[in-house]
Amino acid sequence: MKKLPYGISDYEKIVEENYYYVDKTSYIEKLENLAERYIMFLRPRKFGKTLFTSVLENYYDINKKDKFEKLFGETYIGKKPSKFRNSYYILRFNFSGIDTNGEETTILSFKREVTSSINVFVKRYGLDFYVNENEESEDILDNLFKAFYIQKREEKIYVIIDEYDHFANELLGFRTEEFKNLISKNGKIRKWYEILKKGTESVIDRIFITGVAPITLDSMTSGFNIISDLTRDSRFNEMMGFTKYELMKIMDSQEINKEKQEELLPIMKENYDGYRFSKDVETKLYNSNMCLYFLNYYMSFGKIPGELVDTNIASDYSKIGNMLRLCRNENRLDIIEKTLSGEGIATTLVRQFNPEKSFGETEMVSMLYYLGYLTIVGEDIGDPILKIPNQVIKEIYAEYFLKVLREDIDLDIDVNYNEISREILKEGKIDKLIELSGEYLSGLSNRDYQNFDEKYVKIMLYCIARTTKKFIVKSEFELGRGYSDILLLPKVLNNDYYSVMIEFKYLKKDEEKKLKEKQEEAKEQIERYSNLEEIKALKNIRKYTVVTVVDNIYIEEIK
Repeated sequence: MKKLPYGISDYEKIVEENYYYVDKTSYIEKLENLAERYIMFLRPRKFGKTLFTSVLENYYDINKKDKFEKLFGETYIGKKPSKFRNSYYILRFNFSGIDTNGEETTILSFKREVTSSINVFVKRYGLDFYVNENEESEDILDNLFKAFYIQKREEKIYVIIDEYDHFANELLGFRTEEFKNLISKNGKIRKWYEILKKGTESVIDRIFITGVAPITLDSMTSGFNIISDLTRDSRFNEMMGFTKYELMKIMDSQEINKEKQEELLPIMKENYDGYRFSKDVETKLYNSNMCLYFLNYYMSFGKIPGELVDTNIASDYSKIGNMLRLCRNENRLDIIEKTLSGEGIATTLVRQFNPEKSFGETEMVSMLYYLGYLTIVGEDIGDPILKIPNQVIKEIYAEYFLKVLREDIDLDIDVNYNEISREILKEGKIDKLIELSGEYLSGLSNRDYQNFDEKYVKIMLYCIARTTKKFIVKSEFELGRGYSDILLLPKVLNNDYYSVMIEFKYLKKDEEKKLKEKQEEAKEQIERYSNLEEIKALKNIRKYTVVTVVDNIYIEEIK
């Protein structure tokens, strides 16, 4: 039985050490048949980008001709090799580890990565070239190309750049001015890309660049305007990530029987599926790293992981705030609230971000798409409609929503989510949940929230409940079905644990006289929902109506 390649992005290692590989090599043929030779392909974090670049490196490396059958014999491309297999000198850069603790530090770290990669290139192919580390990174690259042209006049280079925008994202999120300096007309990063472009006139035949967001391209247009962006090209929608069929094949390889697969698939679908990167396709994709984490844990311990997101992946996705700080002219909270409510957002997706221009709602929503927090679910008069792809991302949104809300109302509180969870699970009470909600409402009541309404209150409590991480949180606005506003179901199966159903109503200050009326309306809805078979099946459940009048909260338990 082949091992699961969780956390492994070296293709040669996957093959030689008998790891399972989801065959994506048919896309090598598709890329090679394109008229375009300089490609940009963007995907969210942990979506298999580095592994795919490793596949390209191993396939085209002129030094690995003798290993072709061993590395690719069982793959699509191994059975149907393309014209340019093993015909390039591979010059690879990975900018994911750039230190961004200041402009000078970034320049030095960038230079170290460039120097290190060129040294590897020189040694691998036996070039007569000395890397002068006293020179600037762009000069080192330029001199390499000149030396290569002299020594290998008939040969060509394939340049692969992984995570090209990683350091740019870090800088843009925290130190915008430093970022602008690096990609300005005389900036070091821009000059380096100008040399890369110059290399296509002599020694570079192909370029493949991966990253998350098209941040630096617009700023470097005059210096590097040769790239073709295939991110939203329907032909390459499935080049990274897993389809349902591919996921089932992985489980087959682990000898997980069909009955168990039927138990595991809905959990993975709910939490890791839902990504579409083109409005012209129907197939949805699973986040590959998240699926491998889940299955690796299951195969190791024989049970579903308690935490459905690996901490390494969660830390990447939790950086949602870094880029959204750029949204100066719009209320970030309102946009996040709109996405959390399940409302689809129709927008024109920005293809290139320019830090010299304002970063408004269109740019913010587009950034959420590139980062993987929103995905395409349809279209409206030609524009894609975006929604949150899955439950994992909803939890990240929930945490971020509360963080921004606290910042917005200047609320400094130390929340013990375990106490809130324990009270609900063991007693079916929501006192601590409502107490925390009251603190948020008190802060909000001092602000002029013209659009503050019932939906806002529901989302706030929904986010608090999700942030506990102890519940499956179902909601009417999320599912579009006949559920109460919030239904909390324990993630851990335990017959002694309680579920909780909550129906919300909201009144403005001048509507306080309607309190009884609203309470009765909420009670009727609770009673109606209680007749659903899914609710009847719950052994321990307590039901509450919650009516808020600005920052006053009225709770009534419905027996």
